[in-house]
Amino acid sequence: MKKIELYIHIPFCVRKCNYCDFLSKASDQETKDHYVKALVQEIESSKSDLAGYEVISVFFGGGTPSLLSEEHFRMIMEALRSNARFTKDCEITVECNPGTVNKSLLRTYLKLGVNRLSFGLQSTNNEELKLLGRIHTYEQFCENYEMARNLGFTNINIDLMSALPKQTLKQYEETLYKVVGLNPEHISAYSLIIEEGTTFYQWYGEHGTRVEELPSVELDRLMYERTKEILHDNGYERYEISNYAKKGYECRHNVGYWTRVEYLGFGLGASSLFQNHRFQNESEMENYLNFIQRGETVRREVEQISLKDAMEEFMFLGLRMCEGVSFTKFEQSFGVPMRQVYGKVIDKLLEEKVIIIENDRLRLTEYGLDVSNAVFTEFILE
Repeated sequence: MKKIELYIHIPFCVRKCNYCDFLSKASDQETKDHYVKALVQEIESSKSDLAGYEVISVFFGGGTPSLLSEEHFRMIMEALRSNARFTKDCEITVECNPGTVNKSLLRTYLKLGVNRLSFGLQSTNNEELKLLGRIHTYEQFCENYEMARNLGFTNINIDLMSALPKQTLKQYEETLYKVVGLNPEHISAYSLIIEEGTTFYQWYGEHGTRVEELPSVELDRLMYERTKEILHDNGYERYEISNYAKKGYECRHNVGYWTRVEYLGFGLGASSLFQNHRFQNESEMENYLNFIQRGETVRREVEQISLKDAMEEFMFLGLRMCEGVSFTKFEQSFGVPMRQVYGKVIDKLLEEKVIIIENDRLRLTEYGLDVSNAVFTEFILE
């Protein structure tokens, strides 16, 4: 059977973080009730789409999925299992914000098959957490993390953020050392990006009032280098530009994205790659609920993927991963050798020492990973 991944978007949070531009906001209980009911209906309406597929991963993202009640989560999982076939080792991840989980909720996750948690910690420094607008302290995170461990979760990711306003290298290193001391299986480490429409953009954007508080480019770069060094020294291998894992604990769901495994997204604004089409769900809550209630599709911006688009995606998504892309798989996928399409680009990038060829694979060098965005643009066909 063909493989597919499922993404479930939960657009609720306690309050919007100062840096966040994700599709999420605080909502009342009635809205959550209506949303989960609509989400279940959307899943049920996709049963025919999912026929002939095996689900290899499910990812609950947001927002804050751990704000859903146990009953809401149970309803969604029952809808998924009733309308799709899961592999025995299906990876099921739930994103959790510290301070929003308890023993009862975590036990429900385990009972319903959740085998991976992703905690949005960001920093172990409480002053930095306050600046970010997080709802939790480091101590609350530690309580939740220990609770999850004691209940039996053996695959946990921790999200971290660097290059924060006023952040020193020492402060960031302290966060890294504290987190590796907790021994999670996976760490995602991202540099802060100032997004339009956020509180941080008002403060730190191009015309922000507090731009001088941002770390210099040089300090940002040093934090990036120290992330690689400290995590590597503590048993975490980088398998993608911003993701590190102990051996065998790479996030299968994200690897699927980067290797163009088909996926269906359910919920507000969720994206999909399905049967050679990309589309995104309706992103306005009222419209989403109304369309679902009337039995109408919520899929928007449906676009058939051309051969050119598919080749480009194969290259710049696959090259995000440290193992790179396979010459053999490219030819199997598109019926033409990679060098026939990208020969001149490959030769140019080899000369610039941003890529390397090893056996059947083309991958970025360490320097290439550092300048990856510039490299990716080289693979856009005219």
